[in-house]
Amino acid sequence: MVPVVSLVADLGESFGPYTMGDDAALLELVTCANIACGFHAGDPRVMDATVRRCAQRGVEVGAHPSFPDLVGFGRRAMELSAEEVRTDVLYQIGALSAFARAHGTRVTHVVPHGKLGNLVGERADYAGALADAITAFDPSLVLGVTAGVMQDLAEQRGLATAVVGAVDRAYTDAGTLVPRSQPGAVLDDVDQIVQRTVRMVVDGTVESISGRPVPVEVDAVLLHGDGPHALDAAAKIRSALAEAGVQLVGMSEVVRAEGGRA
Repeated sequence: MVPVVSLVADLGESFGPYTMGDDAALLELVTCANIACGFHAGDPRVMDATVRRCAQRGVEVGAHPSFPDLVGFGRRAMELSAEEVRTDVLYQIGALSAFARAHGTRVTHVVPHGKLGNLVGERADYAGALADAITAFDPSLVLGVTAGVMQDLAEQRGLATAVVGAVDRAYTDAGTLVPRSQPGAVLDDVDQIVQRTVRMVVDGTVESISGRPVPVEVDAVLLHGDGPHALDAAAKIRSALAEAGVQLVGMSEVVRAEGGRA
């Protein structure tokens, strides 16, 4: 059976006159986009333009909801109630879906951003709030997850999930991401990133920050679009995966190909 995986980038993170990343170029390479919904980055004009480009290129549109933290780019912890998390996520998915509908496409998946993405893997109240928002809006949406509370709860709820591997981030021996506050958490060697990506997809392992092989199971490989080497890495990853016999598809297509991971 031909292995399938989704190639994803976090996009739409410019804001007003400030430009973040080369979204137009990345959209020529990826199969899915996680689009900022205005809470950590992005604004209505950026969201509209990014969704339009996705629709033109056949790239799947995903919501990338965050804590309401523009100054901190959504990477700071915020002590919100579960109800605040639920309604903030619902608000952001709804906003992006309006642009998707306007451009003749739809939101296919949700991947929580930054600190919210970290905390739903640890806190049952936040994980439940995210699951509640998706269930209320559209339970057919695929939820991008990493190992932890969120994945377990989503599968209990019957939500379709896609395990996302962050190819430009370091992993601990336990298979979780090394916090950005620690040295070596973010990788910038493109050749290393490409090799890690192929190994994650084909062999199902990743080398931890201590050098140990750690088992991983990924349905999607993620590049952070704001990285200085994102475009170069995306091009080389796409080529290397093709050479390894891997088929690149959208995140919803990965789930369908696997019979639904739920």
